[in-house]
Amino acid sequence: MELAAIRESGIVFVEGTAALLYSSNLTPRFFDVSSLEAGEILQKLRNYRMYLAVALDPAAVPASRRFHELLEAERRDAHFSVFSDRSAAVAWLAGSRPANGERT
Repeated sequence: MELAAIRESGIVFVEGTAALLYSSNLTPRFFDVSSLEAGEILQKLRNYRMYLAVALDPAAVPASRRFHELLEAERRDAHFSVFSDRSAAVAWLAGSRPANGERT
């Protein structure tokens, strides 16, 4: 996967073509909570104080009650969320920064 550093809305983030990530950048196991893939990835990102936004194509990802439960828990922590489009994901990433620019 090719990644590019993007500077937009006062932040720098990584974006994949086709990380900001798109649902197509993630394996189906990421959305299957029983695989533990999402939990492991999200914990590593949290350890490095990184934020992850995913532009999700609802048709490409099967709806899972457990994934929605994971998503709600992660949204409370404010390090991970999913969005229906790129612009909403970028706006969330820009708004998730503390005022002094340091990640918490």
